[in-house]
Amino acid sequence: MSKFGFTISKDQQIDYDHLSRELARYIQKAEPTVYRCMSCGSCAGSCSAAKFTQFSFRKLVTGVLRGDDRHIIGEIQKCMLCGKCMLVCPRGVNTRNVIHQLRKALNERNRHEV
Repeated sequence: MSKFGFTISKDQQIDYDHLSRELARYIQKAEPTVYRCMSCGSCAGSCSAAKFTQFSFRKLVTGVLRGDDRHIIGEIQKCMLCGKCMLVCPRGVNTRNVIHQLRKALNERNRHEV
């Protein structure tokens, strides 16, 4: 049978039963302004790292809050902590502290796993 140039895509559903929300709870306690993020993308428009890489604070926060933290380690290393995102955020999210707290939490997690 002919394939007609189409393939079956991987399932895009989020399986919350197998995801841990522990990191999201930690970030929400450490930096409560993360609740204010409405994923508008203003931060990405001013981001120095996003100009040179595929870094997206919006995608990072969305992944953390959903409990899907598989790609976080590689993503947070791209952030240069320049603070431009904080200046343009219409909701006043302390983005630098969110990144700092994520790095801190992941360093702690790695120390306990070793």
